Amino acid sequence: MKADFRVVLDSCVLIPMPLADTLLRMAEHPRLYLPKWSRHIMEEVTRNLVEKWAMPSDKARRREEELRKHFPEAWVEGYESLADLMTNHPKDRHVWRLRFARPPS
Repeated sequence: MKADFRVVLDSCVLIPMPLADTLLRMAEHPRLYLPKWSRHIMEEVTRNLVEKWAMPSDKARRREEELRKHFPEAWVEGYESLADLMTNHPKDRHVWRLRFARPPS
């Protein structure tokens, strides 16, 4: 089975390791969904791991590198121009815009 349901994973689910591990395993072969996130989401994950969870910055960056390596199709771009169309809270717009984004070429 290989499902292509796109699911945006925000920092709140990518930071706690038990939850992130469960969700990412479900996105591996045979994948139940196709995870999506942006550079902005990943910057928030890395920043919060360092600042709030006291993870060494090199370890937080390594985690991001591993996600990039194992889930290259998850990274999206091209959504930034949609910010003015969103009516939700400005700090959450990066998540909702991903729904309309396209994968990098």
